[in-house]
Amino acid sequence: MKWLKSIIIAGTLQVLAVAAGHAGANLDQIKQAGVFKVGTEGTYAPFTYHDASGALVGFDVEIAEAIAKRLGVKVQFLEGKWDGLIAGLDANRYDAVINEVGITEARKAKYDFSDPYIASKAALIVRGDNSDIKSFADLKGKKAAQSLTSNFGKLAETNGAELVGTDGFDQSIQLLLTGRADATINDSLSFLDFKKHKPDANVKIAAQEENADYSGVIVRKGDPELVAAINKAFADIKADGTYQKIADTYFGQDVSK
Repeated sequence: MKWLKSIIIAGTLQVLAVAAGHAGANLDQIKQAGVFKVGTEGTYAPFTYHDASGALVGFDVEIAEAIAKRLGVKVQFLEGKWDGLIAGLDANRYDAVINEVGITEARKAKYDFSDPYIASKAALIVRGDNSDIKSFADLKGKKAAQSLTSNFGKLAETNGAELVGTDGFDQSIQLLLTGRADATINDSLSFLDFKKHKPDANVKIAAQEENADYSGVIVRKGDPELVAAINKAFADIKADGTYQKIADTYFGQDVSK
């Protein structure tokens, strides 16, 4: 039986050697190549989109550039449609996806995430002169402009609102401003982006849910060194004010909490 034990031990050592050789491989390859390959949509403002000149810009774009700088490499963006974006990690098309990817248990089972760098909350939005609606409970008997299939619409309905169907955020805001709806529940980040571009618009946030949905940088499973390096980069850009500057540019405030 000694020969069997020897085979088992040898096999175990070989597996450990392979695992040790693979650990940190992605980070090593990134540094050796001098390039951090990032998957992103390029069609999702204000996170990743093309400006009037055709340049790729956005909150996530600048975050990715800041991370790459801290890693000591250049960033290369590879654009793709959302439906296949995360799957591109499996095909080794890029090292990470930076595209406001929500951190969910289902995704964590297959991929690894950095620390959260975006927090979004359900925001109850009303006209600036509205003093009747101060909480979600105040929606009872009121008209809420919502996409009928969205979670925000379900939240409004749960609080007793009568839904007025819309195609999305912009139409919901228009119905609110014209008085055809009393309120809308939407993403706090969408509201901040809207107010950044139209600061004089007669709308405000009356209430927000306490619990936030968080987004992070998503990478392939099993490379803690790369995750740690990205988290260190985040800590650095938070500490030196880079994150605040980027967030102010697109949202007017810190959106990490």
